[in-house]
Amino acid sequence: MRQDVTFPSQGLDCAGWLYVPDDLEDGEKRPAIVMAHGFSAVKEMYLSSFAEKFEEVGFVVLVFDYRYFGDSEGEPRGRLIPAEQHEDYKNAITWVSRRAEVDPDRLGVWGSSYSGAHVLHLGAFDRRIKAVVSQVPLVEGWANAQRLMRPDVFAEFVETVAQDRVRRYAEGTDASVPVVAPEGEPSALPTPESYEWFTRTGEDIAPNWRNEVSLESMEAFLEYNPAANIHRISPTPLLMIVANTDTLTPTDLAIAAYERGLEPKSLVVMDGKHFDAYAEPGFSRAALPAASWFEWHLMGHQPARVGRTI
Repeated sequence: MRQDVTFPSQGLDCAGWLYVPDDLEDGEKRPAIVMAHGFSAVKEMYLSSFAEKFEEVGFVVLVFDYRYFGDSEGEPRGRLIPAEQHEDYKNAITWVSRRAEVDPDRLGVWGSSYSGAHVLHLGAFDRRIKAVVSQVPLVEGWANAQRLMRPDVFAEFVETVAQDRVRRYAEGTDASVPVVAPEGEPSALPTPESYEWFTRTGEDIAPNWRNEVSLESMEAFLEYNPAANIHRISPTPLLMIVANTDTLTPTDLAIAAYERGLEPKSLVVMDGKHFDAYAEPGFSRAALPAASWFEWHLMGHQPARVGRTI
């Protein structure tokens, strides 16, 4: 059963969906999973598929939009600062942990792409979290940007961000950049795959998605190094799911970060590109191992195997 909910975060309301299994008995407490989307994306962009899978195996699930995005409050729109989104995640965890149907000692987090980065950071420091699933994550903003841009374009980008900081200081004005754009035009995610996925998904199922983020968000992107403390996630169990032909958050960067993590951990390398996990056949390749990981570490149902190349 899904219901619309809101919870407060830093003085603003975040909008979300709460999934509660239909077979929940009176007085019973279940483990819970908290989920949010990636860079600029909103919950309507296929997160219901993952939440329904987790609910199906018995979890309470909270899916939410960050402040400044989707159905949540906050102005200006398109403000994407990792530390602020971490606060939204932590407040979501707090809110759901207080629900009567939730066992606060069995909480997991799931994230994909930019939220895959967020759960790596959160898993390292928030010990309320008892299991982490990070799907096709960003692991270091600066290195990732260098892989997406030619050296001359990257240098221009860094200079643009620096000039924007001066303008914000002197004039108090916020400039923005498209999240995606046709090839050759400036954008935050400059790959043809990103343009195709966001444009199609926004038109088909997420009309409340906006194709813009602030330049301040891009400055924060460059400074973001969510895997810096990946070794601190242990002893919390970490599952990382990467796509073997991912060029948006490059496969080799994610695997190198995974190698720095400590046990207990597991790696799934799925066949496909960055956005392939959101629809079949990639969805099953990502969602089933994630569900098994949460079942194992939050319910004690140990599967035969989780980490594998599929």
